[in-house]
Amino acid sequence: MAKITQKITPHLWFTEKADEAAAFYASIFPDSRVDRVTAIPTDTPSGPAGSVKVVEFTLAGQPFMAISAGPLDPFNHAISFMVDCKDQAEVDRYWNKLLEGGAAEQCGWLRDRYGLCWQIVPSVLGEYMTDPDRKRAGRVMEAMMKMVKLDIAGLKQAYEGH
Repeated sequence: MAKITQKITPHLWFTEKADEAAAFYASIFPDSRVDRVTAIPTDTPSGPAGSVKVVEFTLAGQPFMAISAGPLDPFNHAISFMVDCKDQAEVDRYWNKLLEGGAAEQCGWLRDRYGLCWQIVPSVLGEYMTDPDRKRAGRVMEAMMKMVKLDIAGLKQAYEGH
């Protein structure tokens, strides 16, 4: 395995297809790639030699590791990846790509075809939600709670009180 220079690297346990998932994610984000796929050469509790794969990949410059090692704990909302988007076109692009074969959820969340949870969030949402005028922030929260994919124009309207 390659030496990881990142102090903390997210590691994802997939029931199967970790290499396919990594390639899918790398096809979506710039500065992304599958760095290495290593089949474990010995029998493990998860399967015979060669059946368990460790995948090293990079998404948007961030190193990740994954393993295809059979069922353990399913992905859930306790851990998700938030994608910061500069505009609606970027929200739409990441939302549509990650949603292929997955399921949309409320408030900008989706679960991809591999079961991983993502939050596709416009950058401006943080500004709106931390506004010292808590009524403005509250209107934005109320608007967001009614959305599936986040809509910047709708959030802005709520922020401005329209």
